[in-house]
Amino acid sequence: MPSYNPTSSLLWQCPFIWPIRAGPFVCRPRVTSTSAPIASYRTLSATDMAEVDQVIHRRLASKVALVNQISHYIVSAGGKRVRPMLLLLIARALGHGGTQHHELAAVVEFIHTATLLHDDVVDESNLRRGRQTANAMFGNAASVLVGDFLYSRAFQMMVSTNRLRVMDVLAEATNVIAEGEVLQLMNMHDPDISVDDYLRVIEYKTAKLFEASARLGAVITDAAPEVEEACASYGRALGTAFQLIDDLLDYEGSTAELGKNIGDDLREGKPTLPLLVAMQRGTAAQREMIRQAVINGEVERMAQIVEIVKETGALEATREAAQAQAEQAKACLALLPESVYRQALLELSFDSIHRSS
Repeated sequence: MPSYNPTSSLLWQCPFIWPIRAGPFVCRPRVTSTSAPIASYRTLSATDMAEVDQVIHRRLASKVALVNQISHYIVSAGGKRVRPMLLLLIARALGHGGTQHHELAAVVEFIHTATLLHDDVVDESNLRRGRQTANAMFGNAASVLVGDFLYSRAFQMMVSTNRLRVMDVLAEATNVIAEGEVLQLMNMHDPDISVDDYLRVIEYKTAKLFEASARLGAVITDAAPEVEEACASYGRALGTAFQLIDDLLDYEGSTAELGKNIGDDLREGKPTLPLLVAMQRGTAAQREMIRQAVINGEVERMAQIVEIVKETGALEATREAAQAQAEQAKACLALLPESVYRQALLELSFDSIHRSS
């Protein structure tokens, strides 16, 4: 399991005093003036994303019919595709003019999709992106095996880049993500985990692939080491903010907007930040109710839990924590040259915390 040296890591303190690791690279805000308009990151990356979609559909091809069926089912569900978009925007911001970023963006999306297939089996989920999960449609065994196919196809594709550094970054990322999955499994139905334990799962399971995506955008442009680290730090902070908002929305959003069942985290016994803060701030009775709900996965108490989470200010605390990470992400862009792509990355960090799905 990766370890962190407290003497080389910067710890940011959020409003209610809990640390988020930012890695060895220190991002310091820099005030800049610019007349460049803020472009929509989705509009700006639309052409590149269309090319990535072509790569995805071409590379999904298999001689096994069920592999094709499940792969296309999960990929065609859409989703935000933030990770591949992040890689594309970083590469463009650093002047990349080739096509290799399309292949790598597809690799990132395959790795992410594989983790979703495995996640839904482990979590026994039946709804994602507004429709049945692959495991609900095709069964657990088929979903796990097709997830393995996507992982192996991703590694085939990264080998074709002929860049050892690319393989190193993605191999480490997939290993850390797997560790994050195991850490999360160990934390299930345990209301006594620390905030640091919770953050470590986010760091491994979610932020690591964001970090790798942003780093790869710098790697394929042969960026200077300090620029590569700044990009990686941007991705790590962005991924952390993104997951914090995901965890918040499980207590604030709606099934229709999220495309998944509200209360899934509680049903699965996941002690996320809204619950941890509520237990810290609530009365003894409120704390015990949340503890029992986490231990037993009592989604039936969802309405009461939501009231406690709101009453204790846990949602606001979680949003403030995400905001702090988004601000750190923006600060990490100081080393990138001014361009519409850099502005789009600023916009992406803002939108990561101002969303309802």
